[in-house]
This record gives sequence, structure tokens and C-alpha cells, in this order.
Amino acid sequence: MSVNIDRIEIAVIGAGLGGAAAAALLAGAGFSVHSFEQAPAFARLGAGIHIGPNVMKIFRRIGIEKKLEQIGSHPDFWFSRDGMTGDYLSRIPLGDYGRREYGASYITIHRGDMHAVQIDALPQDRVHFGHRLNNIEERETDVLLTFENGRRVAAGLVVGADGINSMIRDMLLGPEKPRFSGWVGHRALVNMNKLHGSGLAFETCVKWWWEASRHIMAYATKGDGSEYYYVTGVPVDSWEHDTSFVDSSREEMEAIFGGSHPMVQALVDATETVTKWPFWNRDPLNLWSRGRLVMLGDACHPMRPHMAQGACMAIEDAAILTRCLEESGMADYSDAFSLYEATRRERATRVQTISNANTWLKQPEDPAWVYAYDPLTAALG
Repeated sequence: MSVNIDRIEIAVIGAGLGGAAAAALLAGAGFSVHSFEQAPAFARLGAGIHIGPNVMKIFRRIGIEKKLEQIGSHPDFWFSRDGMTGDYLSRIPLGDYGRREYGASYITIHRGDMHAVQIDALPQDRVHFGHRLNNIEERETDVLLTFENGRRVAAGLVVGADGINSMIRDMLLGPEKPRFSGWVGHRALVNMNKLHGSGLAFETCVKWWWEASRHIMAYATKGDGSEYYYVTGVPVDSWEHDTSFVDSSREEMEAIFGGSHPMVQALVDATETVTKWPFWNRDPLNLWSRGRLVMLGDACHPMRPHMAQGACMAIEDAAILTRCLEESGMADYSDAFSLYEATRRERATRVQTISNANTWLKQPEDPAWVYAYDPLTAALG
């Protein structure tokens, strides 16, 4: 019995934030694109995320900038504060200043809310949930993709937007487990009644710092201030769990951050449900593409979340990759992939390095090289 093979121009593996952006941008540029996502259906996953002006410009092109601006919170500053004394270490202007200087808003938003808007912007008959990739066969004129559900697809090009455990990456480089970075992050949406009950006025975007780069990044995820979220960074000896995250507790937060500034204590007190996630590392890649396969985002440059630019780098990748393919056309894809890598490597590696060092905006500095960057007009190559 022969199994039907669907033929398509471009397959994007993974419909997360980077994958959804790639599908929207490539479709907008006139390519025929299908997205394949292993999750059985869309879910409001994750928690908070920062989206800088560098990426809001891309969302303007996709047509979802205004909608995201309406949902998200618009911090006027990124504040860095000493976790014990509360002293201000830096005040980085965003808000109206950012719109004027960098050409777009800086928003903080629930990742799931943003992802929903991104998925809604795609042609629904081109987004295929419940498609876990289990085999890739590179052939003369296409790539044969076989999914766990039995479906087979022959794609002219394949974009690996399938995250840190990317199967596309394994195909290109051989299986290699990511390394544990020695850091975990606790994530929580806090109880707003308890937070307000503290009588303290919480800033819409603030990072609390301690010695050894321990920190809590806390911010609003909705424009009306009805949701407030934090993520920590805490050095630990090892990660012993097989799961992608485990439950933590207010007691654990108290043990790590107790005795800090009263606002930090109020955050801990308002914690009800909190999870703990390992941060994984990989070395900067020497290979972003091979043949008809190309990668973006965490598949090729995973980073710790300390610059709040991980998803932003994936979405920038999608914009540059699209421009390179527009310039070369499908036939000269290998030129497009080389140009894409030449354009992205230095910037992605710099952001990866600073994220892993966890120094971003701790002291006064000019973030224009990140936020003013426009992936839609930046020089290629």
C-alpha cells in the first residue's frame, strides 16, 4: 500500500513564537508555507515575555502590532534594584522614549496571549497540530518528512523552529544533549489581592539583583495591570529531574529570598503556585543550515532568558531568513541560507553571550544596539 505524500514549498517545523513568525513572514512574502507542531492543540503556555521594539517592528509587518500593544503592559522604564536595600542600580527609559528613539513600543505580555495572536494571524488550514516529526530524509529535489501520525510530506525547504531539543538540529549535527547551565528559574503569576494587600506600589518592570547574579525579574503582563509575574535566576549544583520543570513552593522562595527588601518579601508572600525550570546551554553553532534544512531560534542559539531576548532573536531570525529567501528565490536557497547565517551569526552570538553572563541593564547603559535594530531594513550579509 502506498502512503500519499503531500507536496509543499516550505515546511516550518514548530509553531512556537519563532515558528509562527517565520510562517507568517514567509507567507506574506508570497511563499507557500505549512507549519507542523507536535502539540495536539494550541494552549496558553508559559508566563511572561518581553518584546522589544526590534521585534514589534516585525509584528507591524505581520499586522499584529496594534493588537499586542492593546493586550500588553507598556513599562516606562526597566528598573534594576538592589534586592536587599532597594537602591536603584539603573533606570533604562522605555515607554514614549522608546517609541521615539527605537521606532516601536516595548511591551511585556503573557506568552500565551501573544502566541494566540500569532497563531490567529496564520491561515488556519496551513497550521497542523498533532504532528510530531519522527523522520527526515534528504532527497535530490526535496526533503521527505514523516510524522508520528503516519502523514508524509515532501517539502522543498524545511525550517527548523523546533526549539532547544530540535530534531532538525540532531539531523544536522548528530544527537547531543544540551548542558545544564547551573541555573534554575522559578516562575509564578502572583496573587494580585495579596500583592495589593501589601500596600506597596509595584513597578511594571523591575529586576531585583543579589550577589552571584541571583535575581528576580518582575513585571506586569497585561495593560490593565491585572496580572503580575516573576521569573528568578538562581545558581544550583545540578538538575536531577527528567521533566522539563517541577513544582516549587512559597517555602522554597522564602528560603532563597527571605530577609530581602520588603517589596521582594511581598512578592514571595503573594506566591501561591510556582514552578522551577532548568536553564540549558549549548555552544554557539558552527552550522545553521545544510542542504534544504535551515534552523532558527533556540534550535541554533539557545540562551538563558536574562536579556529577555530569546524569543526576540528567533523572530528576528525569521525576518532575516525571509528577506534572504525573497532576494534569492527558492531555486537559490543555498545562497539565501549562507546570507542568512552571515547576517545573524554575530548578533545572535553577542546576545547569547550577554544573556548567559547576566549583566544586561544592571548598570546604566545604552540598549539601542538591541532595541533600535530593524530586522526589516538592516543590511544583509
